Amino acid sequence: MAKKTLLTQSGLSEIQAELKQLKEVKRLEVADKLKEAISFGDLSENSEYEDARNEQAQVELRIIELEEILKNYELVDEKKATRKNKGVGIGNTVAIKDEDGETITYRIVGPTETDIFENKISNESPIGAALIGKEVGETARGKSQAGPFEFTIVSIA
Repeated sequence: MAKKTLLTQSGLSEIQAELKQLKEVKRLEVADKLKEAISFGDLSENSEYEDARNEQAQVELRIIELEEILKNYELVDEKKATRKNKGVGIGNTVAIKDEDGETITYRIVGPTETDIFENKISNESPIGAALIGKEVGETARGKSQAGPFEFTIVSIA
Protein backbone atom coordinates (compact mmCIF):
# COMPACT_ATOMS: atom_id res chain seq x y z
CA MET A 1 0.00 0.00 0.00
CA ALA A 2 1.25 3.46 -0.88
CA LYS A 3 2.45 5.79 1.84
CA LYS A 4 -0.14 8.39 2.83
CA THR A 5 0.74 11.99 2.05
CA LEU A 6 0.28 14.29 5.02
CA LEU A 7 -1.48 17.54 4.13
CA THR A 8 -2.68 20.56 6.04
CA GLN A 9 -6.04 22.02 5.05
CA SER A 10 -4.34 24.90 3.22
CA GLY A 11 -2.07 22.44 1.40
CA LEU A 12 -5.06 20.37 0.32
CA SER A 13 -6.81 23.50 -0.97
CA GLU A 14 -3.71 24.53 -2.93
CA ILE A 15 -3.41 21.10 -4.56
CA GLN A 16 -7.11 21.06 -5.48
CA ALA A 17 -6.86 24.57 -6.95
CA GLU A 18 -3.74 23.71 -8.95
CA LEU A 19 -5.37 20.56 -10.31
CA LYS A 20 -8.48 22.48 -11.33
CA GLN A 21 -6.37 25.17 -13.04
CA LEU A 22 -4.32 22.59 -14.93
CA LYS A 23 -7.38 20.68 -16.12
CA GLU A 24 -9.63 23.62 -16.94
CA VAL A 25 -7.20 26.28 -18.14
CA LYS A 26 -3.71 25.00 -18.87
CA ARG A 27 -4.84 21.97 -20.89
CA LEU A 28 -6.88 24.24 -23.16
CA GLU A 29 -3.99 26.68 -23.58
CA VAL A 30 -1.64 23.86 -24.56
CA ALA A 31 -4.25 22.42 -26.97
CA ASP A 32 -4.48 25.82 -28.66
CA LYS A 33 -0.68 25.99 -28.95
CA LEU A 34 -0.68 22.52 -30.52
CA LYS A 35 -3.37 23.48 -33.04
CA GLU A 36 -1.45 26.60 -34.00
CA ALA A 37 1.83 24.71 -34.35
CA ILE A 38 0.18 22.01 -36.48
CA SER A 39 -1.16 24.70 -38.79
CA PHE A 40 2.46 25.65 -39.64
CA GLY A 41 2.82 22.26 -41.38
CA ASP A 42 5.82 19.87 -41.56
CA LEU A 43 5.88 18.63 -37.97
CA SER A 44 9.32 17.03 -38.35
CA GLU A 45 11.08 20.43 -38.19
CA ASN A 46 8.50 22.40 -36.25
CA SER A 47 9.99 23.68 -32.98
CA GLU A 48 6.68 25.24 -31.87
CA TYR A 49 5.03 21.83 -32.18
CA GLU A 50 7.84 20.15 -30.24
CA ASP A 51 7.64 22.80 -27.48
CA ALA A 52 3.86 22.43 -27.23
CA ARG A 53 4.14 18.61 -27.02
CA ASN A 54 6.74 18.93 -24.26
CA GLU A 55 4.54 21.36 -22.35
CA GLN A 56 1.57 19.04 -22.80
CA ALA A 57 3.58 16.14 -21.36
CA GLN A 58 4.63 18.22 -18.34
CA VAL A 59 1.04 19.31 -17.69
CA GLU A 60 -0.27 15.75 -17.94
CA LEU A 61 2.46 14.42 -15.62
CA ARG A 62 1.66 17.07 -13.03
CA ILE A 63 -2.07 16.25 -13.26
CA ILE A 64 -1.31 12.57 -12.65
CA GLU A 65 0.96 13.47 -9.72
CA LEU A 66 -1.69 15.66 -8.08
CA GLU A 67 -4.45 13.08 -8.64
CA GLU A 68 -2.27 10.42 -6.95
CA ILE A 69 -1.76 12.70 -3.95
CA LEU A 70 -5.51 13.30 -3.69
CA LYS A 71 -6.21 9.55 -3.84
CA ASN A 72 -4.03 8.80 -0.84
CA TYR A 73 -3.67 11.65 1.64
CA GLU A 74 -4.22 12.16 5.32
CA LEU A 75 -5.47 15.53 6.50
CA VAL A 76 -3.61 16.85 9.53
CA ASP A 77 -5.97 18.53 11.97
CA GLU A 78 -3.72 21.40 13.00
CA LYS A 79 -5.89 22.58 15.92
CA LYS A 80 -6.29 19.09 17.35
CA ALA A 81 -2.57 18.35 16.96
CA THR A 82 -1.67 21.58 18.76
CA ARG A 83 -3.99 20.84 21.71
CA LYS A 84 -3.02 17.18 21.93
CA ASN A 85 0.75 17.59 21.69
CA LYS A 86 2.72 20.27 23.45
CA GLY A 87 5.66 19.90 21.09
CA VAL A 88 6.18 20.86 17.47
CA GLY A 89 3.96 19.07 14.93
CA ILE A 90 2.84 19.36 11.34
CA GLY A 91 0.96 22.60 10.81
CA ASN A 92 2.83 24.48 13.54
CA THR A 93 4.76 27.67 12.93
CA VAL A 94 8.02 27.49 14.84
CA ALA A 95 10.46 30.29 15.65
CA ILE A 96 13.98 28.98 16.20
CA LYS A 97 17.21 30.69 17.16
CA ASP A 98 20.46 29.49 15.61
CA GLU A 99 23.93 29.47 17.16
CA ASP A 100 24.55 33.04 15.94
CA GLY A 101 21.43 34.31 17.72
CA GLU A 102 19.49 34.80 14.48
CA THR A 103 15.78 33.93 14.72
CA ILE A 104 14.15 32.11 11.81
CA THR A 105 10.49 31.14 11.55
CA TYR A 106 9.34 28.02 9.71
CA ARG A 107 5.99 26.37 9.17
CA ILE A 108 6.17 22.58 9.44
CA VAL A 109 4.24 20.91 6.62
CA GLY A 110 4.02 17.57 4.84
CA PRO A 111 6.55 16.89 2.05
CA THR A 112 4.24 17.91 -0.81
CA GLU A 113 3.63 21.38 0.65
CA THR A 114 7.30 22.32 1.09
CA ASP A 115 8.18 25.79 -0.20
CA ILE A 116 11.44 27.25 1.05
CA PHE A 117 10.53 30.68 -0.37
CA GLU A 118 7.56 30.78 2.03
CA ASN A 119 9.57 29.17 4.87
CA LYS A 120 7.50 25.97 4.72
CA ILE A 121 9.69 22.98 5.53
CA SER A 122 8.83 19.30 5.49
CA ASN A 123 8.49 17.27 8.64
CA GLU A 124 10.81 14.81 6.84
CA SER A 125 13.59 17.34 6.18
CA PRO A 126 16.58 17.26 8.55
CA ILE A 127 15.52 20.46 10.35
CA GLY A 128 11.82 19.55 10.38
CA ALA A 129 12.51 16.05 11.71
CA ALA A 130 14.76 17.48 14.44
CA LEU A 131 12.00 19.92 15.52
CA ILE A 132 9.11 17.42 15.67
CA GLY A 133 8.03 16.77 19.27
CA LYS A 134 10.32 19.41 20.79
CA GLU A 135 8.94 22.13 23.07
CA VAL A 136 9.78 25.81 23.62
CA GLY A 137 13.24 26.17 25.14
CA GLU A 138 14.45 22.78 23.91
CA THR A 139 17.37 22.39 21.54
CA ALA A 140 16.99 20.60 18.23
CA ARG A 141 20.17 19.06 16.86
CA GLY A 142 20.80 17.28 13.61
CA LYS A 143 22.85 16.94 10.50
CA SER A 144 22.05 18.20 7.01
CA GLN A 145 23.99 18.34 3.78
CA ALA A 146 25.43 21.65 4.95
CA GLY A 147 26.72 20.00 8.11
CA PRO A 148 25.59 19.71 11.72
CA PHE A 149 23.08 22.22 13.11
CA GLU A 150 21.67 23.24 16.46
CA PHE A 151 18.60 25.40 17.09
CA THR A 152 16.75 26.52 20.20
CA ILE A 153 12.97 26.68 19.93
CA VAL A 154 11.75 30.18 20.77
CA SER A 155 8.00 29.79 20.11
CA ILE A 156 5.43 27.39 18.68
CA ALA A 157 2.15 28.59 17.17
